[in-house]
Amino acid sequence: MSTNAKDLQNPLKRARGLGSAQSGVSHWWTQRVTAAGLVLLGIWFVVLVLGLLHADYATARAAVAKPWNAVLLVAFLITAFWHAVLGLQVVIEDYVHTRWKEVFLLVAIKFLAVLGALAGALAVLRIALGA
Repeated sequence: MSTNAKDLQNPLKRARGLGSAQSGVSHWWTQRVTAAGLVLLGIWFVVLVLGLLHADYATARAAVAKPWNAVLLVAFLITAFWHAVLGLQVVIEDYVHTRWKEVFLLVAIKFLAVLGALAGALAVLRIALGA
């Protein structure tokens, strides 16, 4: 006698077709990894900004143009937007109960995050490449 995974589900859950989408653990881990990355990158960013506190525009631009600072700044931007999307996704999935509103908000947030990350990365690259 073999037991099927469906046999172990609550009958109401089986009837509604609800259950694990098999992506919760991955989402949770990604959120934690981006949070840890933001802690490290955030410390670097605060140190950079404090070092430029009384600097003029040319000095600040030269600091951002340094290769390691440019790479870390782009990494900070991408990680921050990614982490924000993950957090807002959880909030929307938990509190928005109308399906079309949920889908619209999820798409809008991802679109705006990609747009923001690309705009930030472009700004850093323009400074770093001297354009």
